[in-house]
Amino acid sequence: MKAIKFLSMLLIVTLTGCKTQQNPVKQALQDAENRAWFEKAVQALNEQAFVLEADKITFKHGHFTYVTSNTNFISMHDKKATIQMAFNSPYAGPNGIGGITVDGTVSNVQMSTDKKGNISYSMMVTGIGVSASVFINMYEGTNQCTATIYPNFSGNIITFSGNLYPEDESNVFKGRAL
Repeated sequence: MKAIKFLSMLLIVTLTGCKTQQNPVKQALQDAENRAWFEKAVQALNEQAFVLEADKITFKHGHFTYVTSNTNFISMHDKKATIQMAFNSPYAGPNGIGGITVDGTVSNVQMSTDKKGNISYSMMVTGIGVSASVFINMYEGTNQCTATIYPNFSGNIITFSGNLYPEDESNVFKGRAL
C-alpha cells in the first residue's frame, strides 16, 4: 500500500514538473511574438500609418463598454486621422453602422519613450465634427495601448483600449464620416 502511494506521488511530481517545464517555452514564444508586434507598432507610429483597434471604450465617469475592434478605432495616415465609435445597437447612427465617424487633419505630433520603454504619442485632430487632443500610451514589449481623447469644446473624455497595428495589417471597416 505504501509503495502504491509512493509511486502515485512520484508520478504526480513528475507530471507536474513536465508541465512547468513547458510553460517557460510557451511564455518565451509569447514574449517574442509580443516583442515583434511592439516593434511593428513603434515603426507604424514613426511612419504615421497606424490603426488602434479598440475592444473597450471607457467614458468620462468610468463607465465602459466592450466593443467590436473592427468598427471602433483611431487611425492615422500621413496627416489625416479618423476616430470611429460604433456600438452594437439597432440604430444606424450618423455613420450608418451604429455610431459616429469623424475625420480630421493631424497637427502637433509628439512621440517620446520613458525610462521603462513605454511609448507616449500625442496629436491634435481638427476637422468637421472633431477638435480634440489624442494621447496614446503603448506599454513596452506589447502593442497593447490606450488612447484618451480630450475634446477641446467639451469635457466628454473617451478612452479607447486595444491593440495598435500598422495600417496595412489592420482589418477595420470605416463608416460614413460627418
